[in-house]
Amino acid sequence: MASEAVKRILEAEAEADRRSAEARAKADGIVTEAERKASIAVQKRLTDAKTETGKLRDDNRRRLAEYTDKAEKDCATKLGELEKTAASNSDRAVEAIISGYFS
Repeated sequence: MASEAVKRILEAEAEADRRSAEARAKADGIVTEAERKASIAVQKRLTDAKTETGKLRDDNRRRLAEYTDKAEKDCATKLGELEKTAASNSDRAVEAIISGYFS
């Protein structure tokens, strides 16, 4: 009887070890699958982020080009006005010098 009890105890321990190994293997499989899915999700988000930053970068370049064109046109307009004013002032200065010299 005692040997039968020992035998059952050993069988129970062996069964517990087997179940423990199965549980460990299953847990490792779950963790591995979770890591794989997380890696895929991270890669997808990185791809989405790169796409979005590309769109933002293109939009910023477009807006910069528009701003640059507008600024260049404004500068050309103001430069033209300044040249007209300078020419007018130059004519008046020459007239003032001539009239002052001959007066």
